Amino acid sequence: MRLVDLHTHSNASDGELSPAQVVRLASQAGLAAVALTDHDTLQGLPEARAAGMEAGIEVIPGCELSVVHQGRELHLLGLWVRPDGELSTVLESLRAGREDRNRRIVEKLAGMGVAIDYDEVVELAQGTVGRPHIARILLERGLVRDYDAAFRQYLGRHGRAFVAKEELPAYLAARVLADGGATVALAHPYLLGASGRDMEELARRFQLLGVDAIEAYYTEHSDQKTREYLELARRLDLGVCGGSDFHGAVKPGIRLGVGKGRLKVPESVLDALKERRAARGLWV
Repeated sequence: MRLVDLHTHSNASDGELSPAQVVRLASQAGLAAVALTDHDTLQGLPEARAAGMEAGIEVIPGCELSVVHQGRELHLLGLWVRPDGELSTVLESLRAGREDRNRRIVEKLAGMGVAIDYDEVVELAQGTVGRPHIARILLERGLVRDYDAAFRQYLGRHGRAFVAKEELPAYLAARVLADGGATVALAHPYLLGASGRDMEELARRFQLLGVDAIEAYYTEHSDQKTREYLELARRLDLGVCGGSDFHGAVKPGIRLGVGKGRLKVPESVLDALKERRAARGLWV
């Protein structure tokens, strides 16, 4: 059984490796396909697809959007995204908001006596700057012992240098992705903290917004949770996707394709998504 990984990140957002390195690693791991789903950006997709052609592995163009629905934060995956139209406009707005946030974080750190040159962060990122890049500098300077400590002490919601980010409404993100022909999936649903009827009610609400799939297979999902989400997808006629949420060293212990070692997303999952798209006249 060949496997796929439909949730990965490169240094175009907050991952460690370049888009090409992610794709080559997927090929070396024997995966049938990989989706690059960087946070709020499509910048790494041309490089990833070129690397896929060279390595002989299918690359699904995607992205992951952080959104808010009724005060609840969640993430949506867009698979088979196009780098044009309204999506590019929305992402440009998010990038501008992210840069302002990052600069304010650096300013707050400076106020605590932790001087970081923002140009140093930009140089390290070599793409979209995110908090993990600031965390890496804190780590390299010996101010924290690991990435988790960087977020706990400084960058996370309860950290001393935390700055809230611009909120993107879920309905807008789902509509923009769907209007652009993407498959819209609810990412890592376990983070919603709901199960049973509560989870089904949430899924129905998101479905009304344009969400067409659920990430049933995920690194942090137990076998029980995976079965629950697969059954939920069957009842609501949602597509199923899955992936590791690979970031490289930013999320140590999570390997491409297999997560923490037990994740298996069969190629049939990708085939089923393609069939759903073909039935709706969407490209694959």
